[in-house]
Amino acid sequence: MTKITAAITAVGKFLPEYKLTNKVLETLVDTNDEWITSRTGIKERRILKEEGKGTSFMAIKAAEDLLQKSGTNPEEIDLVIVATATADMPVASTAVFTASKIGATNAFAYDLQAACSGFLYGMSTASSYIESGRYKKVLLIGADKMSSIIDYTDRSTCIIFGDGAGAVLFEPNTEGLGLQDEYLRSDGYGRDFLKIDAGGSILPPSEETIANKQHFVHQEGRTVFKFAVSNMAEVAEKMLTRNNLTEEDIQWLVPHQANTRIIDATAKRVGVSPEKVMMNIHKYGNTTSATLPLLLADYESQLKKGDNLIFAAFGGGFTWGASYLTWAYNS
Repeated sequence: MTKITAAITAVGKFLPEYKLTNKVLETLVDTNDEWITSRTGIKERRILKEEGKGTSFMAIKAAEDLLQKSGTNPEEIDLVIVATATADMPVASTAVFTASKIGATNAFAYDLQAACSGFLYGMSTASSYIESGRYKKVLLIGADKMSSIIDYTDRSTCIIFGDGAGAVLFEPNTEGLGLQDEYLRSDGYGRDFLKIDAGGSILPPSEETIANKQHFVHQEGRTVFKFAVSNMAEVAEKMLTRNNLTEEDIQWLVPHQANTRIIDATAKRVGVSPEKVMMNIHKYGNTTSATLPLLLADYESQLKKGDNLIFAAFGGGFTWGASYLTWAYNS
C-alpha cells in the first residue's frame, strides 16, 4: 500500500494596507528607528485599522487569495483550521465563521491557539488528518490582529507586533513529498513571562482590569528572548540530526519572525547560510500565527518541487518546535 504524506499544494496571504513605521512609533513612545532596527530588525508593520474588522476578515482574505490562485473549489475543503491568538470572539469560533464566508460549506472548522507556534502546531494537526486517509483537503490559516491586544504606550511590545494572515492547503501526496518529521514542545511555566492577565476565566473583565491595562500583552523580554534563542535553535538542529541532513540538504530555513537575533542564532546553530533563511520581519514585524505562512507566500516563487524546508517557531505559553517538510510543486 502506497504511503500517504501531507503536502502543501497552495498558499495565499493578506496584509492590511496601513504601514506603522518606526518613524511613526517615535511619535508614540520613547524610541527611535535605529534602536528598533538594531534590536529587532523591524522597520515597519501592517495594522488593520478599519473599525469592526477582526482576525476573521484577514483569514477570509488570505483564504480567498489561495482559492483564487489555485482554482480550488471551496466546497471540496474538508476542514478549516485557523491558528490564532486573537480570535474574533471568546466563544464563537473564528474558523467556523471563516469557513462559512469562503463557501467551505462541507467543512468542519475550529480554532487552534499556541501563540507564535500556532501555525507550526497547525501543520502537525492538518497533516495528521490527511495522513489518516479520511480527508483530502485541509485549509490551514494563520491569522492575528495583534494590534487589538497591544498597548501603544508600552515600547517593549508595540515595536514588535503587526497584523496579517497567511493560508496553506494540505492535500495527500504519494511521491514522498510534504511533511517528513516534527518535534513539538511546550512548558506551562513559561506563561508568567508572556501573557495577557485579564479577560479569561481566572480574571474576567472588570473596570479595574481595564484601568490597569491588563487586557494587553505583557512580556518579560529578556526571559522570552533567552528561551526563544536556545529552544528554537535546539529543535531546528534536532530536525537535521534526526533525519541525517546536512546544510547542503536544506534549501530553506523558515523561522518564526520575532527578532533577527533569534533568527540568526537559529540559522547559525543549523549551519544554514543567510541566503537560505526566509526573512520578512523588516516589512511585517511579528505577526504571531501568520509569520510562517506569510514567509511561504512571499517566497513561493523561489520554491521548487523537492526543496527541503526546516520550520522553527517559539511562542508564549511557552510553546515551540520544528518541522521538516519537502515542497511539493513548482510555482
